[in-house]
Amino acid sequence: MDATCDRLRPFGESIFTTMSRLAVEHKAVNLGQGFPDFDGPDFVKDAAKRAIDSGLGQYARAFGLPSATRAIAKYTGKSTGFEIDPDAEVTVTAGCTEAIAAALLGLLNPGDEVVLLDPSYDSYSACVAMAGGIARRVRLSGPEFRITDSLLRSAFSKRTRAILFNSPHNPTGRMFDEGECAIVASLAREFNAIVLSDEVYDAITFAREHRSIATLPGMRERTVILGSLGKTFSMTGWKVGWAIAPPSITKAIRSAHQFLTFCAPTPLQQAAADALDHVMADPSYLVQLRTDYLARRDALLGILRDTGFECLEPEGSYFILADVIAAGFKDDVAAAKALVRAGVASIPASAFYDPANSDPRWLRFAFCKRPETMRDAQTRLQAMSLAALASGGN
Repeated sequence: MDATCDRLRPFGESIFTTMSRLAVEHKAVNLGQGFPDFDGPDFVKDAAKRAIDSGLGQYARAFGLPSATRAIAKYTGKSTGFEIDPDAEVTVTAGCTEAIAAALLGLLNPGDEVVLLDPSYDSYSACVAMAGGIARRVRLSGPEFRITDSLLRSAFSKRTRAILFNSPHNPTGRMFDEGECAIVASLAREFNAIVLSDEVYDAITFAREHRSIATLPGMRERTVILGSLGKTFSMTGWKVGWAIAPPSITKAIRSAHQFLTFCAPTPLQQAAADALDHVMADPSYLVQLRTDYLARRDALLGILRDTGFECLEPEGSYFILADVIAAGFKDDVAAAKALVRAGVASIPASAFYDPANSDPRWLRFAFCKRPETMRDAQTRLQAMSLAALASGGN
């Protein structure tokens, strides 16, 4: 008998758990789940060792170690131009996923509505459900995945409490342009909604520098900037994230955060502070990060296209969408299962949509992998026939 509550029963097992299990079962190269298979930089690891050795083994302040909130405020203030109060506006969380959950739990009353832009990261709708809210999902149409006023306006109403906005975007790789950000900002102002701006890929950009939606006119006071150590420093397992918001919104976030995790791991908060201070003083690491990811992006694009996939070229993040319908598969789930059996794991992107209005066209591949991992994937893909796999999977 399934004892899961009604709010969460529809979500079932995460697609990432499912595909990672299949990857192990079939000994496949895992290009599915978005975690680097290489280690983060020594200066970050050394900072954590120093923090542990210095005795930082007890609880930090609930909203963050002072050194961490100061470093996050300084790092984000440099890119936004804001003067951010580290004590009143920064909350350190157990990863960005907890920041999202804490924000929604702290801000939503039962029945409040939250606008989601599909395809959207799967935890968004689950967190809305946990908070007792109602997700209003807007499907962006590929391959452009563009935001328009007419498309988005229909999801807003007097019941709209917030919109979850993610740029650079997972899974499409879009960096929403100035006009699209202006549409989101205009509707948020018109309907008095809060923007939860998921910016975890802010340092992994190819088309242009990232600009937070919080910097648009009238948005500082209604935006929660959500960030993370994990993507920028290839330390996804450390689970150190943050939420930056005006004091009134921060109060709501902290009201939930204190009862979710109380505080993020103390020594890793100190390591995060040292890491951010390091790149503020010497940005060469961030320059090299983009250079390395650009090379990885282009390598995987070449591999997938040589295999026979039509792909979208990401402007940011570390994901590529490949068109499985054009490759002859009936849908993304059939394609993902056929590929993992043949030795390469991916993520069917329909998992990022409202099940009632999904798009079965896309597979998501992650290029946050070592060159040898991608060469292994290339060898396996070259041994495949997409037409044969598609025929067998249809």
